[in-house]
Amino acid sequence: MIIYSATGLGGCNQVERETPGDDGSLRHSRRAVAADFPDSGGVPPRTRRLILAGKQGPEIAGLLHRLLRLSVHALPQAQVHGEVAFTMSGMQKPGGSWQLRSSGVSPRYGAITALGLLRLPEHDQRDILAGDTGRDLIGRLTKRLDEESNRGDVALLCWAAAEAEHSELPHALQRLADVDRSDGPVDTVAAAWVVAALVAARRHADVEEHLAAARDRLLAARNVVYPHVIGGTGPWYRSHVGSFADQVYPIQSLARLHSSADDPAALATADAVAAAICRAQGDSGQWWWHYDARNGEVVEGYPVYSVHQHAMAPMALLDLADAGGQNCLDAICRGLLWLARPTETSEDLVLDEPPVIWRKVARGDRRKVVRGLRAASTRLRPGMCLPPLDRVFRPGWVDHECRPYELGWLLLAWLT
Repeated sequence: MIIYSATGLGGCNQVERETPGDDGSLRHSRRAVAADFPDSGGVPPRTRRLILAGKQGPEIAGLLHRLLRLSVHALPQAQVHGEVAFTMSGMQKPGGSWQLRSSGVSPRYGAITALGLLRLPEHDQRDILAGDTGRDLIGRLTKRLDEESNRGDVALLCWAAAEAEHSELPHALQRLADVDRSDGPVDTVAAAWVVAALVAARRHADVEEHLAAARDRLLAARNVVYPHVIGGTGPWYRSHVGSFADQVYPIQSLARLHSSADDPAALATADAVAAAICRAQGDSGQWWWHYDARNGEVVEGYPVYSVHQHAMAPMALLDLADAGGQNCLDAICRGLLWLARPTETSEDLVLDEPPVIWRKVARGDRRKVVRGLRAASTRLRPGMCLPPLDRVFRPGWVDHECRPYELGWLLLAWLT
């Protein structure tokens, strides 16, 4: 369990951490968490992306500064026994303040966190990782590659090894080739990460044959937007549905593919999918959750995830602009402003004490009734979303959880 002092984010927090002793009991230790970006005068590095967004107004500039400062304070606590945690869950105390408990471990989240940490100065990385760097973290993760069989996890580790120019990159590429051989169904997200990994690696190794096959698979899978699975059907009532993640990661990987070597078809596909999700964006800036791959219309909007607002949409759409695609900065900023003022709840999603961004705003629909009914109705008749469900299952429930990968993508999005 992690208990935060009352020190503000402007200085050096003291954090009391309960850690397992040799006998399994909990013992208390205190250490200083890094001050905000100590190698850059206490402010985030002035990347071109931050400067560009900051020109949209002081509220956007201030929010991004706050989110980035928060991330470097939260990530030191997102570890369990030297591994990147699966989640940090919030527990509210009687007085209304929150405690965070880190639990579980995730190689996938470790790889994404490392990709973000590589954007920070080395000193800051060491402050966050208790003396290690992002490259050290990648080294530990890649040594277990032979135990990993999930295509997406291996692709992320390969991507991170390429970005770090790590000596384990040849091993990672071979493992990716091994797990990416099957002809069966492939998750769209994993297929996109394979492309992103090989694009990152092509400066260091001959990956062209594998990359060409991965590119063709991803390009061929799109309808108007992307489904959840490539080459599979799934349950009849949701085989036409793709999530926000199924759109964002292909946009990002195809934009990076075009940037690495001229590929107009990849850029055109990324542009088309980006245009579809921007058209569908909520009136208050929400990036919705489920889409009909056949026409790009929203099947079900909720939950709205914080990481989509502050990291995933920005990193994909900014990569697209960098590659010569459309400029979606207005949509990115609308998404950020929703995070600051979510219309579905009066509760703050961004907290300074403890430093956390709550995971999502959802419906009070634990059994996912709305998701299932809307998937089935739109399967039978595109566009039939059963509006009365919005009155019965109103959105507004806040998930008091944060996952480390969300902060890793935040760093990658804005410090690239």
